[in-house]
Amino acid sequence: MLSRSSQMLKIISRIVLFGAMFIALSLAGARAAELVMFEQAGCAWCEAFDREIALVYSKTEEGLRAPLHRVDIARPLPPDLAFINAERLTPLFVLIDKGREIGRIRGYPGEDHFWGLLGVLIEKLDEPGTGAERAQLYEKSLHAND
Repeated sequence: MLSRSSQMLKIISRIVLFGAMFIALSLAGARAAELVMFEQAGCAWCEAFDREIALVYSKTEEGLRAPLHRVDIARPLPPDLAFINAERLTPLFVLIDKGREIGRIRGYPGEDHFWGLLGVLIEKLDEPGTGAERAQLYEKSLHAND
């Protein structure tokens, strides 16, 4: 009886461990991508973006996948974004994932064009070698042990 209880405890411990690992990896992958917006005071196109996109962005699929991170070009570049070659043009949108640039949108082309251009960049997150592929491989490895 004691042996059976020990085995059950071991199995439950492994399930809990794998579950915690899966949740941790899922959350890490979900937060890895960001849409960095370089902006400056008085930028008319930045203001148009704020009116047309900014209020709803965080509620969209794209916003959930790559949260908006605003950077004022008048201030020093944050150290964690030092790998980005920032330009003086604002707004500049740079999609990043795990410390690398995926792509950029120069200027604000209007609501319809912005979503289309961002969609193309977001699709690149799912290309081979990206976080989405690694998460799928990890999930398959969990089910292989069943």
